Amino acid sequence: MASKPSRTPLIIAIVVIVAIVAAALGYYIYTSKPAATPSPSPTPTKVKIEKVVIGVVQPLTGPYAIFGREAVDAARLVVDMINNELGGVRSLGGAKLDIVVEDAGTSPESARLAAEKLISQYHVPIIYGAYISRFTMAMGTVTEQNKVILVTDALVDDLANQGWMYFFRVAPRASAHGVSAVDFVMDMAKKHNVTIRTAVIINEDSVFGTTVSNGAHLQLVKYGVEVSSHITYPYDITDMSPIIDQIKRLNPDIVIAVPYFSDGVLFAKTAKAAGLNPKFIAGAGACGFTDPDSIKAAGDAVLYYTNTYSYNPAKPTEWNKKLVSEFMRRYGKMPTEAAGEVFYSFFTTYEALEKAGQMFPDDPLNPDHLRQAFLSLDLNESNSIAAQLYPTGRIKFAPNGENLYAGTAILQVQLINGTLTPVVVWPQPQEGVQPVFPRPSS
Repeated sequence: MASKPSRTPLIIAIVVIVAIVAAALGYYIYTSKPAATPSPSPTPTKVKIEKVVIGVVQPLTGPYAIFGREAVDAARLVVDMINNELGGVRSLGGAKLDIVVEDAGTSPESARLAAEKLISQYHVPIIYGAYISRFTMAMGTVTEQNKVILVTDALVDDLANQGWMYFFRVAPRASAHGVSAVDFVMDMAKKHNVTIRTAVIINEDSVFGTTVSNGAHLQLVKYGVEVSSHITYPYDITDMSPIIDQIKRLNPDIVIAVPYFSDGVLFAKTAKAAGLNPKFIAGAGACGFTDPDSIKAAGDAVLYYTNTYSYNPAKPTEWNKKLVSEFMRRYGKMPTEAAGEVFYSFFTTYEALEKAGQMFPDDPLNPDHLRQAFLSLDLNESNSIAAQLYPTGRIKFAPNGENLYAGTAILQVQLINGTLTPVVVWPQPQEGVQPVFPRPSS
């Protein structure tokens, strides 16, 4: 009887087929699943910043200390307002601002050492200063080398031509002050039918005085006014008599003067004593003649003098009125050039810090990030406190750090209710005020 065929090969074949089908089915099931959604990239974590320290370098000793002290007072006021009224830098989690002040001293070297100290000891990301242009030039080499943002209140044009990457200036350059002084005089002469044929320019011999006066000189030439003489003198001059005598002999229609403080007071007093009385005397740059301290020192010798300012203390915006009022309450005088530059420069810095926190939340104080934040600003009176404080109402930086919309205001000393008072007379006179032109006794 034949034996039954074995079932083993059949069973083996079935097992193999089932395995193959199962494997194929498993592969199909696996490969048919939707791809897993990748995990989202982690959101950058904002760095916890309690405080941003800004270095301030100002002349607190020597002949320019009157400006430096006012700047420091203004800086303390602005920082208090930012911290207490605005809640600090919101994009940095409400980080508070603080300042560390160093004396620029009386030389470029001392200003440079002050900047080095702020960087090495306090590691500040931003330095503000140093009012005097030659001091700032020395300081800028240090800030640039260390990639520290330098926001300056010094005005000499060449500061913006050094190729510095971390330099920003909100204030108008020096030559613009000379141009504005001449534009004002010629505008007034046209309106009052006064002929201006000749002028004398005088300036102290620093790079600032030279730059401002050169701007005035070129502008006078454009108007066809003959510059009878362009006189320079040392900033620490003690006797103005020879200069006044020379001006009297030349008998110009107008004098354009570029003073600081002591030399401006000396010029005005000497001119009054000598009876110098051209059709007009117009100051350009710095704070000479029309700031409260000059008026206190010179008395009625500066009556009807004008000077150009990088700031308009009478600008009728909400924040400007608030700052002027608080400054006068705290310090007992009107804020002038040094304080005004601090007002809008510090608020611009605050707005750049806000922008840096928004643009670079993981590393906002990186110097290149701060630089990009400054360059991204486009501020006007509707979106910016800083712009409310600025003469033109507009702040936007060119790649070299200069404000593309820089401008000045002109103040004149007038007798208001029996008191010598500095008032804004140009380009938009403050309410209830008109320029006095020409000098009444001429």
